[in-house]
Amino acid sequence: MCGIAGWYRRAGRPVAAAIIEQQCDRIRHRGPDDSGVFAGGDFGFGMRRLSIIDVAGGHQPIDSADGRFAIVFNGEIYNHLELRRELAAAGVVFRTHSDTETLLACFVRWQEQAWIRLQGMFAVAIWDRLSRTLTLARDPLGIKPLYLSAQDGGLAFASEIRALRVLPGHHFDIDEHAVHDFFSFGHVQTPGSIFRQVHALAPGHWLRIGPEGEPQLRAFWRPQFRIVEGRSESDWIEETRERVSRTVRAHMLSDVPVGVFLSGGVDSGAIAAVMSRDAARPVKAFTLGFPGTRNDETQAARRVAGHLGCEHIVLPLEPVAAGELLPAVQSAFDEPCAATAAVPIWHLSRLASQHVKVVLCGEGGDELFAGYKRQRSAQRMARMRTLLRLLAPLTFLIDRLPVTNSRALNYRRQRKQRFRNSALLASAFQRFFAGTQITTPALRKRVYEDGFWQREDGPGAFERLEARYFPGRELQSMAPLQQFLLADLTLHMPSSLLSRLDRASMAHSLEARVPFLAHDFVDWSLGIPLDLKLHGRTGKYVLRKAVEPWLPPEVTTGPKLGFQLPFAEWFRGDFSEFAREAWHDSGAATAGYLRPGVVDLIFEEHRTGRANHGKFLYALAMFGCWWGSQGLASRQPPAAR
Repeated sequence: MCGIAGWYRRAGRPVAAAIIEQQCDRIRHRGPDDSGVFAGGDFGFGMRRLSIIDVAGGHQPIDSADGRFAIVFNGEIYNHLELRRELAAAGVVFRTHSDTETLLACFVRWQEQAWIRLQGMFAVAIWDRLSRTLTLARDPLGIKPLYLSAQDGGLAFASEIRALRVLPGHHFDIDEHAVHDFFSFGHVQTPGSIFRQVHALAPGHWLRIGPEGEPQLRAFWRPQFRIVEGRSESDWIEETRERVSRTVRAHMLSDVPVGVFLSGGVDSGAIAAVMSRDAARPVKAFTLGFPGTRNDETQAARRVAGHLGCEHIVLPLEPVAAGELLPAVQSAFDEPCAATAAVPIWHLSRLASQHVKVVLCGEGGDELFAGYKRQRSAQRMARMRTLLRLLAPLTFLIDRLPVTNSRALNYRRQRKQRFRNSALLASAFQRFFAGTQITTPALRKRVYEDGFWQREDGPGAFERLEARYFPGRELQSMAPLQQFLLADLTLHMPSSLLSRLDRASMAHSLEARVPFLAHDFVDWSLGIPLDLKLHGRTGKYVLRKAVEPWLPPEVTTGPKLGFQLPFAEWFRGDFSEFAREAWHDSGAATAGYLRPGVVDLIFEEHRTGRANHGKFLYALAMFGCWWGSQGLASRQPPAAR
């Protein structure tokens, strides 16, 4: 695990080693154990290393045996020992025990066919000295980040945007469309970034660029729903149990101790159970608690840890001054991040990093096995859409109900309006966008400056999102639940969940692994019949049944709480005032995107309970923290992607 960066300037213009060292210094937190740089002619790259496998011998860059190829690599390859044995049988001689050298040997032998054979998470850069060609690749699910910036005829890359911004002659202008993404969803949708000149290499893709011409970009993996029929429920349960065990064991590969993030839920509990069976000593399990709130999973996690014999380490997180907490969390990100789960993940990563270098996490279970409430709602909406269209004139009477003095009644009216509006949309893809947004179209119309709203939002916004991200008749013919699962897996997962996990953990030099997102496990899971994922109102049905023998009964039958900051207990009072100050004092309020006067009204509506604007105000606070940290002018000219 590490951070990588480089610059192929091209046209014979020299790249100094000192520039690459500056890039790597900006991401030192990703790899404090070691560093390495190569620069030759118009190309250079380097890395910062967090030593996990072959601690003594895994220094990068690593050269091929003939010296033609060199590699820097961020990630872990869990099947590298099997690949190494196959390559050794073909005559390859290895000089280290590292998975980096194995990966390079795979590329030398199989070229583009190598990527699909790798089981793991990776962002890779390989330099061919002979042809002066650079190859970049990113793992199928986008677990590890890789950002690109093509400027002045060259191509730069890095694990984080901050390592691109040190390059001379490069420009970074805010992308107006990305700002709209942020205030719609709380993050920038992949493969975009907050800057017009930066984008991410898409998950499951490789890119190749030579000394002349345009880069070549190809996909090497895409998710495919191929439902397997004719198998009994008991067969699926047994295979799920075996597959979960296999992928967790593979992800335990390490030369340093491995821990686990443990909530009171099914996903992390299943991972902890497999680890506990195979580990030579009690597994260190890390839990974050919110004492006295409905989000506190401490007791449930404690029961799981006791049942499995884990060494349970708990951090009770009490409300703190927002001015101390949120700027620190936002500083882990190059872009504004309004995912409230980033706060507990950041704290939990800091706790775990004091004990281990590696943790296993449960991300992916809900996306693959239909564990989210919004996925259940997708089924309900699909069934109710015809009825709601017939009753639409009556349902719009909800909008005429007066605002009351009851916070609960006002919030309930908001929820009913959102459900009605989503159910009336034309497809599950459009309902996915409606269900994952942190603001409604009506709120954005109120707060956006007129020109910004007309360019980026307005009528037909959900249709445009669907056409942009999920075009084609084949996708439109999928079942509503499949459309939701696909959107969660390919858009929400890399844009939000994996991004916040990577930044929050690597801010504390901690490697976070996600066993459910090995692409062979994902490929297999997409073949499970949908009624074994969402069984009536029970999500993750087959996974729950598979892990029942491993966990206390209440774990597999209890409701999902989610890894979230408890808004109701944290957001009023001091925090609300901080959000207002962060928004105004940073200069973001006069950046030209939102109407300052209307935003002030939104603060007042939330304070008095007329409406629940918690997610939007949290986004304002985090955008203000980010804006202020960038040293941006108070007003930026509009720059649409």
